[in-house]
Amino acid sequence: MFKDQQTLVEALVQKGALKPDMVSAINGQAQAEGLSFEDIILGKKIVDEEQLTQIKAELLHLPYVNLSEVAVTSDFLNLIPKKVAENYKIIAFAREGNKIKIAMVDPQDFKAVEAVEFLAKEEHLEMGYYIVSQKGFNKVFKQYEVLSEEAEEALAGIGELGGEKAQTEQEKGIEATIKSAPVSKMVLVIIRHAIDGRASDIHIEPTATESRVRYRIDGILHTSLVLPKYIHASIISRIKVLSNLKLDETRKPQDGRIRLNIEGKNIDFRISTLPLYDGEKVVMRILATQDKIPSLGDLGFNPLHAKMVEDSIKKPHGMMLITGPTGSGKTSTLYTILSMLNSEGINIITLEDPVEYYVNGINQSQINPEVGYTFASGLRIILRQDPNIIMLGEIRDQESTELVIHASLTGHMVLSTLHTNDSMGAVPRLIDMGAQPFLLASTMNMVLAQRLARRICDKCKMAVDTPEDVIEKLRDDIKSIPEAYIKNIDLKKIVFYKGKGCSHCGGSGYKGRVALAEVIQFTEKLQELVVTGYNLGEVQLELKKQNFITLRQDGIVKALLGLTALEEVFRVSQM
Repeated sequence: MFKDQQTLVEALVQKGALKPDMVSAINGQAQAEGLSFEDIILGKKIVDEEQLTQIKAELLHLPYVNLSEVAVTSDFLNLIPKKVAENYKIIAFAREGNKIKIAMVDPQDFKAVEAVEFLAKEEHLEMGYYIVSQKGFNKVFKQYEVLSEEAEEALAGIGELGGEKAQTEQEKGIEATIKSAPVSKMVLVIIRHAIDGRASDIHIEPTATESRVRYRIDGILHTSLVLPKYIHASIISRIKVLSNLKLDETRKPQDGRIRLNIEGKNIDFRISTLPLYDGEKVVMRILATQDKIPSLGDLGFNPLHAKMVEDSIKKPHGMMLITGPTGSGKTSTLYTILSMLNSEGINIITLEDPVEYYVNGINQSQINPEVGYTFASGLRIILRQDPNIIMLGEIRDQESTELVIHASLTGHMVLSTLHTNDSMGAVPRLIDMGAQPFLLASTMNMVLAQRLARRICDKCKMAVDTPEDVIEKLRDDIKSIPEAYIKNIDLKKIVFYKGKGCSHCGGSGYKGRVALAEVIQFTEKLQELVVTGYNLGEVQLELKKQNFITLRQDGIVKALLGLTALEEVFRVSQM
């Protein structure tokens, strides 16, 4: 409760949050019922709780933070023990270097401040104080409880079933444990927190002494839970049951799929198991059903690159390839392009391993090598299904290379992915896999290489001082970027940005990801170069004529625009 109630009332009236003629009546009710002025105005919803907290923040000269709709990760919550947080109504919600951001319901509670300062001194940390509403505190504290109490409760239930004896469950038959409520609850806790934290993958991995759960958020892995080793086999087995995998097969990898309804939304999980020295590891790829397929702009593509893609897909036949390593967003880009092409008058058939997202109006087929249904055999079959557009999940070998070229030559548009480091490596890779250069030249329309960089949080973006020697190293790259890409950027003073870290992004400074790309359009001259040996020097000269920029340059442009940080460009383009 605010100590100087009179000053608070005056501020509420001055801000227009409270009518002057209501003050005496509220004071009278507060005295009669033994409540505070704040209790009455909040109980009757005369003043919004967040608005009241903002006014308190101004009076106390402290920054205000709204945590009502923020998911704070366990990395920050665990900086303050749960009991301390509960007793003093304080929450650690973000971290910036050595500075911890602390939200307090009552900053005038000096015992709370003393408790925080004591913890800070022990850990050699600095503290930054914010004021938060009781509602915001409760919301985050509930996450605190979920991350600890739900896991503890599930572990306690497993302990009742046998505790450490669970290590010998495989000898007795593990079915009773994996079907038990505590193990099921533990798996759901892991899954639900991954979704709340915007994770793309869940890693459940054994070590010599424990079971570790990590989430990949915006491309970076974060440890979320550390569980006792004896529960690991039961959790893995529960996931196997859900994905219809063989429980007794622990010597070789298995792949499966789960569909769960979480908070009214169907979410698919792609499951992969891997035998390790200390047990089996599971990776769950989260494939959340999207209400709307993102556009190329939503994915972060430069408008010039988006226009190149649009021009390429207008061609009636030929081949378009997307290249990049695993996790570079190739599949998402493919689905976006397919959604641009999807219409009633066109027959689109895909061959995938596995089908990651379901799209209405597109015929999606999943290969099954166990029954001989491979990319190569499947491609032969779907050519007899009268397709206009074919999407092949990946070109993997000589047979699939020959078939996609054949399909492109016979009037079909083919979209596929390829693992190469950059766009210029696509042609040599295809030739290496058996493609005839003169046929390849006739079919290639476009190659798009991409990476994903973390996007700077819009709520806490700030300009940063970049060392002059770093800027000097970048000047040559910037000078060679075509004017069309940088016409809206003031290069007289080069400025880069970063995320300061706030409640909106969980203190990381990043939220979401942005695509970095390089695009090659196969002009007549490039097609001639493919036939004559694809000399890289001559290729680069030709690319200069079509406004080509490298992944590094596209990253620099996006860093100058404040979409991503310079260190992210360095990281994903491996400079």
